[in-house]
Amino acid sequence: MKLLQEFKEFAVRGNAIDLAVGIIIGAGFSKIVTSLVEDVIMPPIGLFTGNVDFASKDLVLRAATEVNEAIVINYGTFISTVVEFVIIAFSVFLIIKYINSLKREKEASPEPQARICPFCKEGIASEASRCPHCTAEIS
Repeated sequence: MKLLQEFKEFAVRGNAIDLAVGIIIGAGFSKIVTSLVEDVIMPPIGLFTGNVDFASKDLVLRAATEVNEAIVINYGTFISTVVEFVIIAFSVFLIIKYINSLKREKEASPEPQARICPFCKEGIASEASRCPHCTAEIS
């Protein structure tokens, strides 16, 4: 019973839910990037390289026989996968860069500087003309 309670606490904790949402969105993003690579990026690259379809490019090490299957290196699929990885990595880089710029904006807006009252040594606002603690006039 205690194990079930611990699992329930883990499953509904914010981090586990955030992780699950991230995985689901990542799976959808992966499909989008795969389609982008295979349907949008690779056809023009194939056109520039003489109508080469990279997905069908392979190197046959041993031809198929009645007894054995062919041994093939699918380097075209590998090239498509590398292009897909570069797109994903660049997209994540841009997202992280944007998030970091938001953090820098937040850090860049400084809090109003507090001054110290020369009489009571308490902190006062930078624009204050009187100390709110001892009511001394501050120049």
